[in-house]
Amino acid sequence: MSETRLLLCTDMDRTLIPNGLQAEHPQARRWFSEFCSLPQVTLVYVTGRHQNLVKEAIKHYSLPSPDYAITDVGTRIFRTNNQQWQPLQAWEEEIDKDWHGKSHSQLKKLFADISELQLQETSKQNSHKLSYYVALHVKQEDLLLQMAQRLEAYGTQASLVWSVDEPKGIGLLDILPRNATKLHAIDFLRQQLNYSLDEVIFAGDSGNDLPVLGSAIPAVLVANAANDVKKAAQGLSQKNSTQQSLYLSTGKNTHMNGNYSAGILEGIAYFSPVFRQQLKQMGVCCEQ
Repeated sequence: MSETRLLLCTDMDRTLIPNGLQAEHPQARRWFSEFCSLPQVTLVYVTGRHQNLVKEAIKHYSLPSPDYAITDVGTRIFRTNNQQWQPLQAWEEEIDKDWHGKSHSQLKKLFADISELQLQETSKQNSHKLSYYVALHVKQEDLLLQMAQRLEAYGTQASLVWSVDEPKGIGLLDILPRNATKLHAIDFLRQQLNYSLDEVIFAGDSGNDLPVLGSAIPAVLVANAANDVKKAAQGLSQKNSTQQSLYLSTGKNTHMNGNYSAGILEGIAYFSPVFRQQLKQMGVCCEQ
């Protein structure tokens, strides 16, 4: 891990934002904000939320303002500067290639007869993101296979990203250009900003974070993640021979509980000896 700078990329809901079932450590979010104020840290939010919902969350949960935001499950990248959010057009041009000229409305018609799919609100759609709600009792694997076969036959290169809204008890299914994943978006931004892999840390908690958690990017899975996500992340990292890049927060190496921002800070301490010392000075008391 670099001694001079850090590109800190984190999911929001149930990773940084404490809106899951588990308890948040009472001081962790304040310590996280203090850490992100360091001049060596460039903060990136990586989220399924769209721009307005990201801004609402920042205000509601008193989160630090990011330097960049990867939104809509990887389909948008914004640079934030003096409260101005500027989209990176180069990223949208990059992922548009995967649609091969197909539009959002054309893809929606492709699945109009599948009764298990409930279209999400207009605010949660964009030209490169087709999103549905799916009841949790639906056979996920069969549904995804059926949809993948239709997309392939239609000549579209796409990713099907499944996750669960735990508080609402509903499945979330996003159809994206194949390269519009969180992993590709982070790697695109990393290269645009000229960061090496060992200058990046990602934190996540859910199924749509798995491609990053199982990659060569140093990644933290917070303790409050579901057990099936923990097993899937470990299995994927083993398959990809990237076990050294995955850290599962537990709270055992700090005086915190490993949930949400406490888990993010624990992961930073694990991957970076230099930043570990700064976290100790702040009072986080990491024990690695």
